[in-house]
This record gives sequence, C-alpha cells and structure tokens, in this order.
Amino acid sequence: MEKIIRFFKLKEHGTDVKTEVIAGVTTFLSMAYILAVNPSMLADAGMDQGAVFTATAVSAAMATIIMGVFANYPVALASGMGLNAYFAYTVCPMLIGMGITDPWKVALTAILVEGVIFIILSFFKFREALVNSVPANLKYGISAGIGLFISIVGLKGAGIVTTDAFAIVAEDGTATVSSSTLVAMGNLSDPGVVLAFAGLIAIGVMWHFKIKGAILWGILATWVLGIIAQLAGWYQGLSLIPDFSAGILPPSLAPTFFQFDFAFVGKHFVNFAAIVFAFLFVDLFDTVGTLIGVADQGGLLTKDGKLPKAGAALMSDAIGTVAGSVLGTSTVTSYVESTAGVAEGGRTGLTAISTAVMFVLALFLSPIFLAIPSFATTPALLFVGLLMMKSVLKMKFEGDIADIVGGFLALIMMPFTYSIANGIMFGILAWVVLKVCTGKVKDVHPVMWVAFALFVLRIITLVMPA
Repeated sequence: MEKIIRFFKLKEHGTDVKTEVIAGVTTFLSMAYILAVNPSMLADAGMDQGAVFTATAVSAAMATIIMGVFANYPVALASGMGLNAYFAYTVCPMLIGMGITDPWKVALTAILVEGVIFIILSFFKFREALVNSVPANLKYGISAGIGLFISIVGLKGAGIVTTDAFAIVAEDGTATVSSSTLVAMGNLSDPGVVLAFAGLIAIGVMWHFKIKGAILWGILATWVLGIIAQLAGWYQGLSLIPDFSAGILPPSLAPTFFQFDFAFVGKHFVNFAAIVFAFLFVDLFDTVGTLIGVADQGGLLTKDGKLPKAGAALMSDAIGTVAGSVLGTSTVTSYVESTAGVAEGGRTGLTAISTAVMFVLALFLSPIFLAIPSFATTPALLFVGLLMMKSVLKMKFEGDIADIVGGFLALIMMPFTYSIANGIMFGILAWVVLKVCTGKVKDVHPVMWVAFALFVLRIITLVMPA
C-alpha cells in the first residue's frame, strides 16, 4: 500500500487510496454508457456488435492505464462520442456510395493513421505547447463551457430537454406544431425525467452533509429507484434488471481485430486524407479542451495556467487511438466525464487505474453495468456541470478585450453548438483576430498562430460547397 501511495504521490495531492478508488468508480459509472452506445452505433456501420463491445472496453482500459501510470492524471479514456457518430453515419455511408463493400475497414484505417500522426505531434510536443499556450481566460471559459456542455448532454439523455417540435393548443382546440425554439421541455411525467431530478436532489443532500462518494451513491440510488419503478409498472422502458442469461464471457475480437483496408488509401488518397483530417481535427481539440477542463476542476494547473505532464497525457490518448483501431473501435479520447471522479476527490493516476479496472470487470459483468440507464447518470453530469461552472468566477470580464471575448465564446459555443471543439475554435479565432486588431500581435504565441490557421482551414471546409 505504501508503494502505491508513493508512486502516485497521494499525500502530495492531499488524497488517499479510498478516495481515489471511489472517484475512479464514479468516473466509470458516468461514462459506462459508451459500452452500450458505441457497439450499437458501429453495428450500424456493418461491424460485429459483440466484437466492438470488447474492443471498446479493452482499448479504454489500456489507454486509461497508460494515462494513470505515465501522466498520473485522474483522466479516463474511451471511444469518443461524436467521433463514433462521424464514423458510422458520415464516413461509412459516403464510402458505400463509392462502392466500398466494407467501409468500416477504411474508417479504422483512417483512425490508425490519425493515431500515428498524433503520436508524432505529441513526440514533438506540438499538442503540449498548444495546451500551455492557451490564455488563462480562454482556459477558464473552456472549463465552464464543458460544464454547460456535459449538463446539456445529461439533460438530453434523460429527456428533460428535447429538440422535438411540440404542439401548441389554441382556445378553439386546434393544435399547431411549433419549432420556434431550438430546445423544448421534455415530458415532465416521464419516469426517467422524474427519477433524474430525484437523483440530483439526492446528490445535493448528500453533498451538503459531506457524505463521501455522494455522486456515485446518487447514480446507484437513481438506478435502484428505476428498478423499483419498473417492477411497479411505472417505468416501461428497456429492462433495468441485469440479465446474465447469455453468460459472462466477453465476445471475441476476431471479427474486428486488425481489419484495415490499405488498398483504398492508394486509390483514393484525397478522400482518405479528408477523412483523416476530420478525425484529427475533432480529436485534437476535444482532447485539449477536456484535459484543460478536468485539470482546472482538479486544481492541477500551475499558477500560470499550464498543465504539467501535458505531453504524457496527450501521448496516452494517441496510443489509445492506435490500439483502438487495431482492436476494432472508433477514436479513443480523453473523457470529460472524468470530472465526475475529480469532483469526488480524485487527483492522481490511481483514479484512472481504478476506472480501468472497472472497464476490465465490465468485460465479464457487462449485464450489470449496461443495465444502468442514462437517466441514472444524468444527476452526476448535472452536478459536475454545476461544479465546473465555478471557473466563471476566475474569468476576467474587464481588461484585454481579446481575453474577454475569446473566453466568452469558448463558454457559450460549446453547449449551443453541442461541441467542445467548436467552443475552442471560436474562442481561439476571436482571440487571435482581436489581438491583431488591437495592436497586440506580439502577444500571439506561434503555436496559437498554428491553431488559428487550422481553424481557418476548418471554417473553409465547412462553408465551401461539397
């Protein structure tokens, strides 16, 4: 035990083994949905669902262990949401249109190349320089923006907010469908909505009385309430009771292991390069934003706003991405849900190791972990979002206008465009432009110019006709 305490420097970080383990389990439960969502989405692309489940769990465990051991950060990694959607619903349909029989093999090849590029960029410390060159006000805006982002993810997952059009009933009884708002209130009588709010209140009460593991207990309590609601006949959704009838051994990796299509690269290099760039772009800035947000939440940033061992942290997800592509899953990246464990007191790599162990156990106890519904993790996401919003208090709203506008755009564009990467993009673009316009071009670090150029290129690709 003493070796563990010394290796992870628990005393220096003001934590202990119990706290770190609870934090790791909390992080896992907050992101366990990926074990259900990712196989389902990639199955739509023609991949074997069971093999993807195993690949998702194994790659997440591998990458998270690397993060914990070499970077000593409480950050977990797994196949990234958004990136898997691009994989399944954009890349693969496009490739099918080109006559490719197994489009997912091309997509996995692109992810392999992306991971190798990231390893090279991390080796030359470009990604590390990017993290440490982002201005403090932008970092705090990014942290608060991630808080809002994961809050809206939680609200949407539980059905508390919806993007569906809703009916307005007039006095004469006629109904018209309104789409005048971007989001609307969900069905407040839905069991998932009610239970999610109950879970949030439970976490709040336990937090007030300083009960250790409040967020974890909140997730579990909400799940148990859901099971009771199901047995009582109120909850009519998918079963919340674990089903072990299919056994506990994990599905084979054989259908997806090392399934690459390098022949496509030579025949369609330009198309392949475009696919790689899209994966590269989103993963690069999502990872940077997530690391900044988690580090700020855990008090891991230095006084001047820099992230120690950023290189090791960034190398972890680069290696994880390569491993994931070999095993047969979409891009592996740092998870913003790691803030749930940080909120529980996780401060070191032992939290990450604990999360990795849970991913390994999930291979054999998947019926239990996959039975936890999204409405049970919503309370955790909302409460963590609340905690991350404290970064707004560190932001400066007077002084350098570049810092003010850049931080503000980073804050609001994440939830309103449903993308961490978009928030960073608009924040950095505005910051650089305003620095130039206000005669402070010397304040712009060379790495920020590179990021600016990448974002300008991204904007061009978005606005140019297909």
